[in-house]
Amino acid sequence: MTSENQVNEVAVDVESDFAEEFDSPSENHRMAAHHFSEAAKEHELAADAYDAGDQTSSEMHSFKAYRHQLNAVQYSEIAVMEAFELNEINEI
Repeated sequence: MTSENQVNEVAVDVESDFAEEFDSPSENHRMAAHHFSEAAKEHELAADAYDAGDQTSSEMHSFKAYRHQLNAVQYSEIAVMEAFELNEINEI
């Protein structure tokens, strides 16, 4: 067996080992939707706490909302990148 064949076999093994690790675009869209939904809930809690005069709680919920928003945007970006190849995006 040549070293090139060995390298190709290793590459195939690595790809198959990690194939289950990657999420599909639909799973990433669902995770984005989940995090946007959680961000909305945290914003409602922040508003309620602000109205009640609880600044500490309002700030905590605002921060949680922000973190959920960041996660949602990241999942959205990953979903788009996985769904389209670079040359397909240029054609749109």
